Amino acid sequence: MASSKWGAPLLLGVLSLIMFLPYVGSVHLFDWDEINFAECAREMIVSGDYLQPQIDFMPFWEKPPLFIWLQVAAMKVLGINELAARLPNVLAGMATLIIVYTTGKKINDRQHGLWWATMFSICWLPHFYFRTGIIDPIFNLFVFLSFYQVYRIGEREDSGWKNALLAGTFLGLAALTKGPVAILVALLSFSVFLIANKGWGKYRWWHVAVIAVFAALPFSAWIVATIWQHGYDYGAWFLKEFIEYQIRLFSTEDSDHGGPFIYHFLVLLAGCFPASILMFQPLNSKEKQPFARWMWILFWVVLLLFSIVKTKIVHYSSLCYFPLTYLAAQRICSVQNGIAPIKKAIKGGILATGILLGTMLLLLPIAGKYIAHIIPYVADKFAAANMRATVQWHWAACVIGLMYLAGTIVAVRKMRSYFGKGLAILCVAQLVTIQTATYYFTPRIEAISQRAVINYFQQFTDKRVYVQPLGYKSYANLFYTQKQPGGVPEYKGVRRDDKGRETPEANTEWLMNGSVDRPTYFVCKVQDSIEYATKPTLEMTGSSNGFVFFKRKSVK
Repeated sequence: MASSKWGAPLLLGVLSLIMFLPYVGSVHLFDWDEINFAECAREMIVSGDYLQPQIDFMPFWEKPPLFIWLQVAAMKVLGINELAARLPNVLAGMATLIIVYTTGKKINDRQHGLWWATMFSICWLPHFYFRTGIIDPIFNLFVFLSFYQVYRIGEREDSGWKNALLAGTFLGLAALTKGPVAILVALLSFSVFLIANKGWGKYRWWHVAVIAVFAALPFSAWIVATIWQHGYDYGAWFLKEFIEYQIRLFSTEDSDHGGPFIYHFLVLLAGCFPASILMFQPLNSKEKQPFARWMWILFWVVLLLFSIVKTKIVHYSSLCYFPLTYLAAQRICSVQNGIAPIKKAIKGGILATGILLGTMLLLLPIAGKYIAHIIPYVADKFAAANMRATVQWHWAACVIGLMYLAGTIVAVRKMRSYFGKGLAILCVAQLVTIQTATYYFTPRIEAISQRAVINYFQQFTDKRVYVQPLGYKSYANLFYTQKQPGGVPEYKGVRRDDKGRETPEANTEWLMNGSVDRPTYFVCKVQDSIEYATKPTLEMTGSSNGFVFFKRKSVK
């Protein structure tokens, strides 16, 4: 009995490591987000200050520290490198697959749990994010665990105070991972539930009170510890900056990350294929499963919230992965059990989307082979220069797209008579394609987009120099030079923006014209190079793939 109980979770754990761990540290971290968090973890280790996130050894108020602490733990074991930065999410992927399987089994049955875990592992973005060093996979897991405990309160015959305690704790950990967006999503979702349910049902006001108290504890403990270590004035200032940043994040558009209202609809359609199509398979009978209602609420709250938010980044809607894959698994079980036949529209959607994605995979290496003919038609000077990177593309890579197209077509044809077999073919095609595409395309995309500047930064690793981006935001200069704290007092004193806040970007003027105490180097993008080439203190030293490099002419 025990071996049967733990057999599937253990197998899922092993399979998840096989899927997510290989070559996860073989590609440089991507700027901004991956390097951002990894640099915070590195500076915690270097400075010995494990309470205060820092960038360039100055306060970093954009994110709380929980995910950074996990990266610190990994770096303590594996060293400061890409593998350590991404390992927490590899383990989060393993935990996620085990949790969705066991949760699906408890709510419905083993079949549903297996399909839920399968959908999570074979969809493009959920699979890929478990191989990254971004904050969202762990944040999403905590939010989901909180939602599950809230659901359990409504299903229990007793008071459910333990579930309320757990719901609050998980929600608090989510807030300590990414900030108050966790609380906002929870409040909006519970409000929508009360409206849809036409009342509180089994929920009581004290459930909300217990959840609120325990949700506040992790974040409050961190702020109190920060005040204890750095003083009340510093703690109050830091909290103020943190809150103001969260407000700006929701109310203003980042200049590099705008997009239309339907941005996240399209991201989820392609990035969560095939679950994004299967979740809309109709059910014959009226849906009465309470957890499905919670999942629909979570899905639409997150999707609409981040469609309204001005800044559009792919992973902002990643919390939708949990409800989306749950609902897809529910529909799969319904069709497999003969409750509802698969609709032609669903098969047509799978076929059309699969052909589109497969065609893109087929064309990508062809575009790489003929990139010299494409560059003249690219208006963006920086993108065009990126595309001149020396990258080897192979005709054999077209097999990835061809096999995916063939797998999709065969799968849909098989679904007409044997839905389960057709879906199994589609799942295998997805998993094999994701693995091979990640292995083949990711290093080449990294080489085109940033490897030239990463290599430039790495030549200054552990050297007593200043290296600063000009005209664009980056954390790569800090992480890949392994910058250490220190410098002349003036360097610390002038690094303030127009609001008087110390920021890593506010020191550029001093580095270009001030009394620097060490060799100083700069990098800008090609479209800004003419402006900086006219600076009397700067000397151009070279360029590569859209990046232009400068050096201070003299050191005073």
